[in-house]
Parts: sequence; C-alpha cells; structure tokens
Amino acid sequence: MNIHEYQAKEILNAYDIPVPRGRVALTSDQVERAAKMMGGRCVVKAQIYAGGRGKAGGVQLVHHPEQAQELGKELFGRRLVTPQTGPEGLKVRRILVEEAVEISREFYLSITLDRNSSRYCLIASAEGGVEIEEVARRSPEKIHKLTVDPFTGLRPFQARKIALALGLAGGICEDCVQLILNLYKLCQEKDCSLVEINPLVVTKAGWLLAMDAKINFDDNALFRHLEYPDMLDYSQLDPLEITASKFDLSYIKLQGSIGCMVNGAGLAMATLDVLKEFGGEPANFLDVGGGATREKVAEAFKIILQDPDVRGVFVNIFGGIMRCDVIAHGIIEAASEVNCTLPIVVRMDGSQVEEGKQLLAGSGLNVQTADSLGDGAARIVAMLG
Repeated sequence: MNIHEYQAKEILNAYDIPVPRGRVALTSDQVERAAKMMGGRCVVKAQIYAGGRGKAGGVQLVHHPEQAQELGKELFGRRLVTPQTGPEGLKVRRILVEEAVEISREFYLSITLDRNSSRYCLIASAEGGVEIEEVARRSPEKIHKLTVDPFTGLRPFQARKIALALGLAGGICEDCVQLILNLYKLCQEKDCSLVEINPLVVTKAGWLLAMDAKINFDDNALFRHLEYPDMLDYSQLDPLEITASKFDLSYIKLQGSIGCMVNGAGLAMATLDVLKEFGGEPANFLDVGGGATREKVAEAFKIILQDPDVRGVFVNIFGGIMRCDVIAHGIIEAASEVNCTLPIVVRMDGSQVEEGKQLLAGSGLNVQTADSLGDGAARIVAMLG
C-alpha cells in the first residue's frame, strides 16, 4: 500500500525524524497561502503515487506566493508522466508546499524487506538526490548495506557504522545514528515494506532533514492498522484495482490486450512471461488465489472484461485446492452475464479437469481448451492475430 509524500513526512515527524515545514494544498489559492506562510520562497511539489516527479516538472522552486499560485493552477488536474507511471500518467490532486532549504550535503537512506533473507535491510549512500538504481549501476561501491537480525534488532553501533560510512562526524553523526534507529522503529511498528528518504540532507545550518520520503505498508499487515485504508488516495489507483481489492483479488493493470486469470502469484508471473515469449502482451496480472470460490472466479473474470483494452482472455489454472469445474462454472457465469464474445483460451489441469472441460465445451462461448501453458499461450496469441 502506497501513501503520499506529505503523509509519509507526517509519520516521520511523529518518530522524531526531522522534515521541512510544509502544508498540503487542494487548490491553487491554498498553494498561495501556504507559500506566504513559508516566506514566499518555497518548493511546490505535486503529490502522486510515483517517483521521478522532478524530471516531469512536478517539483519546482518558486520565489513568491503569486508564482506558487500560478504553478498550482498549472499542476492541478495535470497528468504527470514519469518512468513509474507509464504513458498514461497520474493526475495531480494534491500539492505539498515546503520551505526552501539551503543544502550542504545529500544522502540516500532506506530500510526495505530483503525477500532472500526475510529480514529488513538498511541501505545508505553518500550519493543522495538521484535514483539509487543509477548509483548501483555506476558506483556500486558507494552503496552500504546492513541486514538486520530480527532477534537483536538494529543496534546503535551498527547505525553508527553506517553514519560513519556516509562521512559524518561529531554531533551530526550522532544525530544520524538516532535518526536511523528511529527509522527502524518506524518500520517495525508501522509494518512497512519500504521506508525511503532520498535525499536525507545536511543543511548549511548543520541540521539533518528528510527532504523527500516514501513509505510502503505491507498489505498483509493492514488488519493491524485500521487507519491505513483512510490514508489511501483512490484517485491514484486504477478503478479495476479498487474493485479487485473488494473481492480480495490481486490485480494489476498492464498495457497489453490479453486478459489473464491465474491461480497463484508465481504461476501468474510465469504465465505473463510465456505470453510475451509467444509475442503476446498481457493486459493484467490477476491472481485469484489457491482456494477461490465460484463467485470469486466470476468476479475476477468480470473485472478482466471491464478493461476496454482486452481483446481476448487466457485462463491458466492448476486445480489443486481449487477444482477445475468450479473455475469453469465461474467463467461461464461471468461471460454469460456480460454477453462476452471475446476469444477465450483455458488451460486447466488437476482436480476435476475433465468435468471442467466438458462444461466449457457445452457453454456456447468462444472458448478453446489447451493441454499446456505453451499451447494455451500460442493459441490466444494466434486468435488475436
């Protein structure tokens, strides 16, 4: 689960991690008033669920309130296109106005989950203010990593080692040690999958400040934080993704024309790869889970068919916990309800597979069954021509 930068900074501030003074605005007039509160010279930052805003014109320094207001008028309602948004971009509905800060040095600091070790990993670099992927490619030796033992937690001496590696000394080094410890505490208590500060800066006045912040929450822990859903900006989400979440479906919109319904995240990713190998472009990632009901399958299929880009559907199901005849009933129910005439290819294997194939064969739908993943991918690609 993502949140906006201004929300992330409110959380950082609550954990005694210093951030610049700022106010969020919903109108251009509010942008002007906020700029006056910041002394006129300030930074206007569009709030969207994506990085790369600066290069897209979404982060700009202004020198007087009237200029801030004009920039607000330009940004509100505009679709910012960055490498993380895709070509359609994301619409700006909120703007953060922050005080301008004189910066002496910039760093990168984050804590994220390392899936290989199943532990938190602290990542830091003296090359802040730029994309960490670029630093890793150009100068990997400038990235410092520390995997945290969950039994002992992050210890002060480990945080101090990172601060010293960044070239800090004296009082500012000790401030950084406490900041890192607070960041780790935040990660644990808020069930974060990522907390990123880029850049973390030392100001010319000698203070540490988190100039930009990104926080992702672990979706599996949302039941422990009932306030999190209220923090979501639904205008930043695809409407079909919102609908899918109501039925506990894992759905992500992609750019292709082949709608995909699969059970199991690993199988779903493999399905997307095989479709691309055969020249197809998936329209979505959709995992219905291992024990989906007939109703859940029907809802998943209807979500796929609501995407106007979908020209055909590929279903790849392994009937272990889930029976193939249940899948077939769900497909038939959903396709009949919306009068689907699109070509459908179904690859099923496992429990009740023959019964499932018989149901599909007698459904009257434009459907073919395949014996293998490769066969199914080849068929749907060929049918779309």
